[in-house]
Amino acid sequence: MEGDDLGTWVVKFTGAGQGPKSLVAEVVVGELARGLGLAVPELVVIDVDPDLGRTEPDQEVQELLRSSAGSNLGMDYLPGSITYDPLAFEVEPGLAARVVWLDAFTLNVDRSWRNPNLLVWGGRLWLIDHGAALYPHHDWAGIDAAVERSVPGISDHVLLPVLGARAPELLAAADAELAPAVTAALLGGVVDLVPGEWTDAPGTAYVEWLLARVSGRRPWLEELLVPAAALGSERAGGGARGARRSERPDWLRGGRGA
Repeated sequence: MEGDDLGTWVVKFTGAGQGPKSLVAEVVVGELARGLGLAVPELVVIDVDPDLGRTEPDQEVQELLRSSAGSNLGMDYLPGSITYDPLAFEVEPGLAARVVWLDAFTLNVDRSWRNPNLLVWGGRLWLIDHGAALYPHHDWAGIDAAVERSVPGISDHVLLPVLGARAPELLAAADAELAPAVTAALLGGVVDLVPGEWTDAPGTAYVEWLLARVSGRRPWLEELLVPAAALGSERAGGGARGARRSERPDWLRGGRGA
């Protein structure tokens, strides 16, 4: 869509089937990634006029526009960008490890080789589409049980093969860099960007839950090392079919930022 600022925006609507909480995840994870130094297209609130759908000939789109009157999410359109292809674009392993860490931390289940949700533009890797992350926030009654939850299907992460046999070393470096940077101040600033009408939970609930995930034992990070180590062994010729989790790595024993 073209905004009144003459900018072109990819718009995600509150009236879409995923509901407004997917937009909350887009803002929280997208702005968190930006705060941690990763490239994310600019995110803005797009106000949709309820009369916009009147001239829309497609009935389904017309209904979507009518049900999305008010604030919606806009993501800057990157002209000429292409979907990330591991065979066509080389990613620096340290950057790949930081993206894998972020997705494990935020429970982003949607960055697989089937649907990478990564763009290449201006010679850089850009992260997009985080609506499937933070999925426990769809049921706040069970949120405490999800503090230590790992990401289903993390072994299918599109950037995991980039780490290869160095996966434990690279993930340890990513954890040492990013975990201490996830502070209450950073999370509070990110959550404050979410329009209040998109969620029925206070912003402090997101801050407290994410701080709990990044602090302490972090079994979700231990679980991440299992497919990473297995993949590294496989690429090194050691075979990964019978890989099992061994003793907890030394760099995880000290808790956050160890």
